Amino acid sequence: MRYAALPLLLSLTASPVFAEERLAEDLLTPAEKPSDAWTLNLYLENDLFTDTDQQYTNGVRASWVSPEVGNFIDDPQIPEWVRDANHWLTQLDPEPAPFEDDPRHHLIVTLGQEMYTPKDKERTSVDPDDRPYAGWLYLGFGYHTQTRHKLKSFQVNLGMIGPWSLAEESQNFIHDLRGFDRFEGWDNQLHNEPGIQLLYERKQRLFQGGIIDNIQHDFIGHIGGSLGNVATYVNTGAEYRIGYQLPQDFGTSALRPGGDNSTPGSGDPRFHDQWGVHAFVSIDGRWVLRDIFLDGNTFRDSHSVNKRPFVADAAWGVAATYDRWKLSLARYYRTQQFDKQDGGHKFGSIALSYSF
Repeated sequence: MRYAALPLLLSLTASPVFAEERLAEDLLTPAEKPSDAWTLNLYLENDLFTDTDQQYTNGVRASWVSPEVGNFIDDPQIPEWVRDANHWLTQLDPEPAPFEDDPRHHLIVTLGQEMYTPKDKERTSVDPDDRPYAGWLYLGFGYHTQTRHKLKSFQVNLGMIGPWSLAEESQNFIHDLRGFDRFEGWDNQLHNEPGIQLLYERKQRLFQGGIIDNIQHDFIGHIGGSLGNVATYVNTGAEYRIGYQLPQDFGTSALRPGGDNSTPGSGDPRFHDQWGVHAFVSIDGRWVLRDIFLDGNTFRDSHSVNKRPFVADAAWGVAATYDRWKLSLARYYRTQQFDKQDGGHKFGSIALSYSF
């Protein structure tokens, strides 16, 4: 089956020639139905889209969603070492069997980076009234369980905070490339610290209906949380979509954890040579107990600020689908995160998904 290519992407353990031939055969043969498709999701968020360069200033992520697997632990077509890892990781899942009807299971591999800076790019000393310089580079392993109207996501992110996140080098490269001034205070960034983040989120399509012809709308709610030294919070929110030929997925999310929503479901127009376009609005609210990017390092003294316990993101944008592709453009507003911040923060988002 096509999902046998997943271990080949992680480790070419057999004959290199045989592995390369299988990988090419699996990935270059288009899937005929959503359950057999790989989905690649690419995300870029940056506040330059809103003419600022501060706070949450850049985020990038690539995630790879496998075709349907029988289950995460016992499916014999998943290599034994992957099943062994799944056995340990899925024990952390707070809801291992959420759906009674026939669900689909998908494995997810994620690589991402986030960076945060204060407002004053020229200041070389710590500004006690502004947020710390910080970066987060991580690798994630996740599990999707979904039906037509429900999606449960569980993910484990492992990575590094601090200089080893390469946030300074990444920002300097982009700023030099585009002719922007560098930020001068990266020597004050958070110290190196291993990061772990356990994530859970459940989404449900609460409403779906037609208006006229192929104009449809739906309403998708979500609830979840994060646990770990990087971030500890509980969150909830919803998204409303309206447009022509809505995709059969779970919305258009920001780069936030648990946001890989674009895996197509049964009947998705992307698998019937159809195009579609829709508008969306969404909101996500969080009760934040821990945010390392504001609270500072866990085990060492570092720059920190007094964070606000409640934070919300509001978004609006448009998305289009065509021939296995989905492109979304969005604008986000995040409420004030710490006491002396100059109001909320705005940033833009581009997300591109391809299923094959």
